[in-house]
Amino acid sequence: MKIVKIVGWCVAVLLVGAGAAVAQVKVTETDIKRLETTAGDIAHAAGMLAKTDATQAAEVERRLAVLRDEIVYLRVKLRREGVTRAEYSEVRDQLETLRVRASGEKVAAQPVVADDPIVGSRVWTLAVGTELDVRLQTPLNSGTAKVEQRFEATTLVDLMIDRELVLPAGTLVRGFVGSVSPASRTSRRGSLTLAFDEIVLKSGPTRMRATVTQALDGKMSDDVSRVGTGAVLGGILGGLLGGGKGLLLGVLVGGGGTIAATDGTNVDLPPGTILRVRVDSPLEIR
Repeated sequence: MKIVKIVGWCVAVLLVGAGAAVAQVKVTETDIKRLETTAGDIAHAAGMLAKTDATQAAEVERRLAVLRDEIVYLRVKLRREGVTRAEYSEVRDQLETLRVRASGEKVAAQPVVADDPIVGSRVWTLAVGTELDVRLQTPLNSGTAKVEQRFEATTLVDLMIDRELVLPAGTLVRGFVGSVSPASRTSRRGSLTLAFDEIVLKSGPTRMRATVTQALDGKMSDDVSRVGTGAVLGGILGGLLGGGKGLLLGVLVGGGGTIAATDGTNVDLPPGTILRVRVDSPLEIR
């Protein structure tokens, strides 16, 4: 009986060790090559994008040059001392975000066949300037956030058009950190820029372009509960912004979605923060 227990204990130890080994999978030369392949795909996409949006393409190429330097750094470090999975994942995630930006506003036209399930479905288009209110799900702080870091939020209320539900409350939207400036002795006010690039519809993830125009403290639960039902087309913040102390966070939101601290510290956006988001490109919802 004792032998069985000892054998069982040894097996358990081996399983734990195996699990730890899996959790610490080493980055290989193949992984670095994957990053280089992704960078090449982005460069090609940026070249295509330049034909329709030269400004966006130039920004993608600028950011890609920085990430290619990061890939070179990882390759050198891999040969010298090894690269951690966290280091690799950070560059990979930034490349994936850049790939989305490089895709531009491409629309793939496909013929509609008679038995297509979407035939007869209604399509709404949210015009440029439409505002949506979302609740942040990912904590963000200008002292720790990094450029291209991904974040998520969910729509706060049902979006109704012509008495029909177009976007239900809880619809997932995703974005990335465009720029970060932590608070320091020389630049006392921290800031960060947020941009939304994806919304998850019933039909699947869909490209979107949207920027933040206002930030609201999500702790004012009583106010949210009063206006959270029956709000229409992007609108709960109007009344809140007009009155009530402590509703606004200690930040100022400028052009392009840049959020700056007002009290000389870092911008801190905890989960639950309410953001008013402005649609910057027509968004089609089926």
